[in-house]
Amino acid sequence: MQREELVDLNAFLTIAEERSFTRAEAKLGTSQSALSHTIRRLETRLGVRLLTRTTRSLAPTDAGERLLATLRPALESIGAQLASLGELREKPAGTIRITTSEHAASSILWPALEKILIDYPDIHVELSIDSGLVDIVTERFDAGVRLGEALAKDMIATRIGPELRMAVVGSPRYFANKPRPRTPQDLADHACINLRLLSSGGLYAWELEKDGREVRVRVEGQLAFNNVQMIVRAAVSGFGLGYVMEDMVTEHLADGRLVRVLEDWCTPFAGYHLYYPSRRLPSAAFAVLVDALRYRS
Repeated sequence: MQREELVDLNAFLTIAEERSFTRAEAKLGTSQSALSHTIRRLETRLGVRLLTRTTRSLAPTDAGERLLATLRPALESIGAQLASLGELREKPAGTIRITTSEHAASSILWPALEKILIDYPDIHVELSIDSGLVDIVTERFDAGVRLGEALAKDMIATRIGPELRMAVVGSPRYFANKPRPRTPQDLADHACINLRLLSSGGLYAWELEKDGREVRVRVEGQLAFNNVQMIVRAAVSGFGLGYVMEDMVTEHLADGRLVRVLEDWCTPFAGYHLYYPSRRLPSAAFAVLVDALRYRS
C-alpha cells in the first residue's frame, strides 16, 4: 500500500464517522475541497461509490460500510501500536543488547544489572561475551563495553569504571625455585603463561610501563589460554607467571596463594567505557542502564 492510499483511507474514515465534511476538515486540519478531491480519487481507484451526499446529510453507501468495517479495527490497531511505541519512550522497557569482555561483564555490568533489573522487570538485557572489538552497528548491538583507549571516534563513550591495573603474579611454589624478576627483561628467564587473543589469534605481548618508559614483552612458557581465569588457576598451581587484571587476584594475593612482582612496572590505565553510536536516540530503558553504570568517583 502506498502512503497516499493510507492517507486517503484515513480521510474517508474520518468523514464517514463525523458524517460531515466540515467537522472532518476541522479534525484533519485540511480544506473541504481537498477532502472532496481525496474521496473522488479513492472512489475512482476502487471503482465504487463510498459516500451518499445530499444538501443535509452524508452517509456511507453499502460499499462504504463494508470498507469501514475493515478500516476501523485496522487503523485502531495501528493507533494502539503507535501509542505503545510512545510508551516505550517514556517507560523503561525493551531489550538491550551489549557486547562486552568477560572481565567487564563480571566486574562492572553484572553488579549494576543485579540492582536495577529487580526494579525494572520490563527491561531485558542480553550480554554477548567477546574479547574482540565488535562493530555494534553491523551486529545490531545497542552498546559495547571496552577499555577507554580502544573506542572508535564516532561513538559516544560513558565511563563506567575506575582506572585499572595489571599484575604480574606467581605462586610461592614457583618462586621456591626461581628468583623474582626485577625488570621486564628478567621475564626471559621465567616460565610465563600466555594469553591467546580471540580477536587476532596472536599471543598477547605483556605491556609494562615505568616512569614513562613503555615496553612490550613477548613471553614464553609451557601454557597458553584464551581465558584469563585459566591463567589465574595455572599460576596458583605453580606453572608460571601470569599477567592479569589486578582485581582478579586480590583474594589470592591476600591469602598468600599468589605473590606479586614487577608492581612498579604496572601503572594504572583508562578503565571501562560504555560506547554507542552518536546518532542513536536512547530509549528510556537504555537511559536507565547508562545512569546505573555511570562511574561516580
